Amino acid sequence: METLPDLIVIFAVTERLTLRSFTRDDVEPFFAYRNDPAVARYQGWEVPYSLQQATDFMVALETSKPGMPGEWYQIAFEHTESGKLIGDCAFQTRPCGIQAQVGYTLARSYHQQGFGSEGVGGLIEYLFSTLNMHRLSAYCDTRNEPSWRLLQKIGFRLEGHYVDNYRDRGEWASEYHYAMLQREWQAKQAQ
Repeated sequence: METLPDLIVIFAVTERLTLRSFTRDDVEPFFAYRNDPAVARYQGWEVPYSLQQATDFMVALETSKPGMPGEWYQIAFEHTESGKLIGDCAFQTRPCGIQAQVGYTLARSYHQQGFGSEGVGGLIEYLFSTLNMHRLSAYCDTRNEPSWRLLQKIGFRLEGHYVDNYRDRGEWASEYHYAMLQREWQAKQAQ
């Protein structure tokens, strides 16, 4: 895959993770966790997720730029010690340019070890400090307790509970809506 740039952009560094742009070496591990039914359960893609889908996704990343209103931007979670891709996060900038929605995915073997909250915390720091966002939001399926607990742990507050508001694999599902303001994040970091 010759289309991905060789230049790696670093967005944040946490204790155990480097949040960076994707590279051509990420296709196989990205494909592996996207193809895991347990990882895909509350996500917007279906399994099986093919290697071609993963490759096409990586090619599409070449033209994306962080902070473009209305567009999602994907960032890789690299385990700093091993150099392995273990997940990713994304954000979609709202048309106003100072608000964004966030999302995240983590390979199953890295669940329940604090990598999710660490990585999302790095994303939040980047969005508030570098892109100067005013407000972030996140939606979470109410059945996905590890995800909504992660959001609460890092300081998001529950703003809404939408009952039977979307179709998930043929059945009605409910979502929680969480949000955080830049000043709330800054106050939490100052403590």
